[in-house]
Amino acid sequence: MRKIIVLLSVMLLLSSCGEYNRLLKSQDADLKYSYAKKYFNQKKYTRAATLLEEIVQYFRGRTEAEESLYLLAQSYYGQKDYVTASEYFKTYYTTYPKGEFTELARFYGAYGLYLDSPDPRLDQLQTHESIRQFLLYMEYYPQSERAKEAQNILFELQEKLAYKEYLAAKLYYNLGTYMGNNYSACVITADNILKNYPDTKYREELIYLMVLSKYELAIVSVDERLQGRYRDVVDEYYNYMNEFPEGKYVKQVKKYFDSANNKIEKNY
Repeated sequence: MRKIIVLLSVMLLLSSCGEYNRLLKSQDADLKYSYAKKYFNQKKYTRAATLLEEIVQYFRGRTEAEESLYLLAQSYYGQKDYVTASEYFKTYYTTYPKGEFTELARFYGAYGLYLDSPDPRLDQLQTHESIRQFLLYMEYYPQSERAKEAQNILFELQEKLAYKEYLAAKLYYNLGTYMGNNYSACVITADNILKNYPDTKYREELIYLMVLSKYELAIVSVDERLQGRYRDVVDEYYNYMNEFPEGKYVKQVKKYFDSANNKIEKNY
C-alpha cells in the first residue's frame, strides 16, 4: 500500500512538472495568468513569479495589469526575496498611486525590508529604507488599521539603529587612548544617539558611558583644561541622577563624582 502511495505521488509530481513546463512554452498569456494565480493560491510562489515575470509587460493597458503586478510582488514576498518584492511593490504604487492594492503595496514593501533588516552589527541600509517607507506609509494612511503596527515597527527599527550606535560608543570607550583619544569619540557618539533617539531604552547606559568617558578625558587632559574636564564629569553626574535617581549605576557614578569633585576642591 505504501509503495502505491509513493508511486501515485511521483506520478502526480511528474504530471505537475509536465504541466508547468508546457505552460512555460505556451504563448497564451491569459492561460499563464490563470495558472499563475492558481500557483500563487497554492503557495507555489516560484512558479507564480516565473509566469508573472513573462506576462506582466504583456498586460500593460489591460485590466489585468494592476493585479498581475501586485501578485508578482507578493510572489517574491512569499519566497522571502524581500528586496525584489519591495522593488515590485514600489513599481506598483508609483504606477497605480490610487490603485486597489496601493495601501497594501506600501505596507508590505516596508514590512519586507523590516523582515530583511540584518543584525545590528551589520550594515543597516535595509533598516534605514524600511524606516523611510514606513514613515511614508503613515503619512499616506494615518488612520489605517495597520498604522499602529507600522508605528511599533518604526520604534523597533529605531531601537536597532540606536543599539548599533551604542555598540560603536562602547567600542570607542574600550579602545581608550589606543591610536589616539577615543574617549572624545565616545562622548560625541553617545550624545548624538541621545539627540537622535531620545526615547531609546539604552538611555541610562549611554549617560553612564558619558560619565565614564568624561572622567577618563579629565585624567588624560592637559593642565589648562583639567578643571573644566572635571566639571564636565560633575555635570554629567547630575544629568544621570536627575533622570535615574534609583538607576543601576548610581553607586558607580557617585564614585566618579566624588573623585572629580575632590580634584576641583583641591584646586581652590
